[in-house]
Amino acid sequence: MLAQFREFCQSLSSRLIFFVGLTLLISFSTWAYYNIRYQKQKEIKDISVWTDRLSETIQLGMQYAMMQNSRDDITHSIRNIAKLKPIEHIRIYNKEGVIKFSNLQNEINQKTNIRAEACYICHKTTPPMTDLKLSERVRIIDSAREGHRQLGVITPIRNEPGCSTDSCHIHPPDKKVLGALDVVVSLKESDDEATFFEDAVIAFSSFVFVVTSTIIFFFILRFVRQPIQKLIEGTRKITDGDYQTQMDIAPGNELGQLVASFQKMGKEIGLKQAELNTQRDRYQQLFEQVPCQITVQDRDYRLVQYNREFCERFHPETGDYCYRAYKGRDGKCENCPVEKTFEDGFSHYSEETAINRDGSRNHWLVRTSPIRDGGGNIVAAMEMSVDITRSKELEAKLAASEKKYYAIFNNIPNPVFVLDAATLEILDCNESVKSVYGYTRDEIVSNAFLDLFNEDEREYYAFKLQTASVLHHVRHITRRRAALLVNIRISASEYPGRKVLLITTSDETKRLEQEQQIIQASKMATLGEMATGVAHELNQPLSVIKTASNFFMKKVKRHEPIPDEILLTLSTEIDNHVDRATKIITHMRQFGRKAENTSEKIQVNDILKSAFEIFSQQLKVRGIDVLWKLDEDIPCIMADANRLEQVVINLLLNARDAIDEKYQDRRQLKNMGRITLKTSADTKNVGIVISDTGIGIPPDKLDKIFEPFFTTKKVGKGTGLGLSITYSIVKEYQGDIRAVNNDDGGATFIITFPLAPEDTP
Repeated sequence: MLAQFREFCQSLSSRLIFFVGLTLLISFSTWAYYNIRYQKQKEIKDISVWTDRLSETIQLGMQYAMMQNSRDDITHSIRNIAKLKPIEHIRIYNKEGVIKFSNLQNEINQKTNIRAEACYICHKTTPPMTDLKLSERVRIIDSAREGHRQLGVITPIRNEPGCSTDSCHIHPPDKKVLGALDVVVSLKESDDEATFFEDAVIAFSSFVFVVTSTIIFFFILRFVRQPIQKLIEGTRKITDGDYQTQMDIAPGNELGQLVASFQKMGKEIGLKQAELNTQRDRYQQLFEQVPCQITVQDRDYRLVQYNREFCERFHPETGDYCYRAYKGRDGKCENCPVEKTFEDGFSHYSEETAINRDGSRNHWLVRTSPIRDGGGNIVAAMEMSVDITRSKELEAKLAASEKKYYAIFNNIPNPVFVLDAATLEILDCNESVKSVYGYTRDEIVSNAFLDLFNEDEREYYAFKLQTASVLHHVRHITRRRAALLVNIRISASEYPGRKVLLITTSDETKRLEQEQQIIQASKMATLGEMATGVAHELNQPLSVIKTASNFFMKKVKRHEPIPDEILLTLSTEIDNHVDRATKIITHMRQFGRKAENTSEKIQVNDILKSAFEIFSQQLKVRGIDVLWKLDEDIPCIMADANRLEQVVINLLLNARDAIDEKYQDRRQLKNMGRITLKTSADTKNVGIVISDTGIGIPPDKLDKIFEPFFTTKKVGKGTGLGLSITYSIVKEYQGDIRAVNNDDGGATFIITFPLAPEDTP
């Protein structure tokens, strides 16, 4: 029982009750004190005001009797007034302090000490004061004889103008105060009332204090102490691990909300604890199953803890040392990262090597970290070892492979450049650069790759190198300022620390020269095939010239005049046919000359018309119609007109031969076949379509017709180079060519070229 009382005294509830009760006691006591004090002061003030007014009334009532010096009237008035309650004494003092009038007969003509209580109010200063406030003229008298307190108010009797002129009791005008009226009243009733009020206030305060304290006491016991005890009990259960405990407290007030918060906190702690347990188990599992060796060592390098990987790899004994388990040593390693970690408290790295029992070599990458206690002192070190034996072996193989491939890189017969992708600076090159360009590696590395181009083409090819993958027939300059025609292949790659372009160039100069020779030979062969048609084309102008010349000779021999109209007509015909023959010969000379490998803006419609002029008579003689479907507003392309004309002529020859082969048994002169020439364009390309009604192409040979020396013609009818050269020329100008068979017979060749750039002159 005593222990419970002590526990209660030390509890928050008892302290709260004590301090709340003390606060109430002080509050009520202060309120009662100041209320009683105020009531007493107010009672004294009210009696003082009433007594002062009574004094003024007495003085006014006796003023006439005083001026008449009617002593009997004054005495009579004083005695009558003194009969009123609670008046006890009425006295009139003269200037010398003698009581001249009083309701008590035995006091009359008694002289009072000037320093007595009634007179001292005015005579405490010299000269005596004449004007005093009411509070200064009031005095409280503790009368032992009467057995109660008394209140006296002394009022000065001032010199009136009538007193100074009266012949009976004249007073000099300079006398301001003639005497004093002293009225003493009893405070017995007011003191009794004050005592009653004081007792009532104290009783009321005590009652309210007791009732309030009792209510607060039971309130604290019911709504504070009991919930807190339940809260403490629930908290202890949470501490013991019962995170689902329920506290039977209404949730309406703050304590209920606090309990609800504690219950929620307990559930969250339970969830967190379960999560921590899961993480602990997971980390323990990771520690055991991580594919590297982990150990915890003390300052003597003894193994305090280790994971499964370490155990299965080294089979340590209890209390074994790390250096014995790792390497079978009798002492620690010279460069020990664990030792350094104990010395400076930081992590350290090292690479360790050991010889296995079978003579093989193992390599580990080791990292250590300190383990500290709550005071921050290093108590152990964790060491993690990763087996890098395989990596070391691969590193050695990689070094050998790098050496091998570097040898291959240097022995590639074509020049290979490694360029910075942003600046096109040459970062590296192989040995073939010297044999082709004449530059050694030291001379060309760190220079700009664009220095190998003509100065006026560098800006164009700077863009092409960043966007294209292949560049054909690019002109390069060697160290000796010789020109090379090369093909460039570009591929993006990675170089240590940066993005690069791998550039491979192939010298096409000799091949192009040989190709030009083959193309020229093909032209000559084409001219040979065209000989019959050309002869026929020239035969007609010559016939006209011959006829006109015979006419002139007959007229001359007969000495006959030639009319001017006939002479002008024949001369004009001769001139026109000479121009026609000249044009045919000039066209054949231009076609037969060796073309330059250049590009310019050309119209494909003009090329088709120019190529057709040579064949028009041949096709007409064979009865082959030509259907034109040209887009007159077609854009330009970039190519060489002479080389592109050879493409069209080759395709027209093939179309002519295909139609001849189809209709060789009938040899019709009219409507034997038809060739269609069509051009079109879209936003990116220009298209040329040459279609015939010949025998077509065997389906199994469609993918071979552009191969060199492949032909479907009879022996002696073709070289197999026409379509191969056509394909080469089209590809040279970034074009595309393909062949398809028509549904109604014959074949169609479709050629596309990219539009010429708008900024090209």
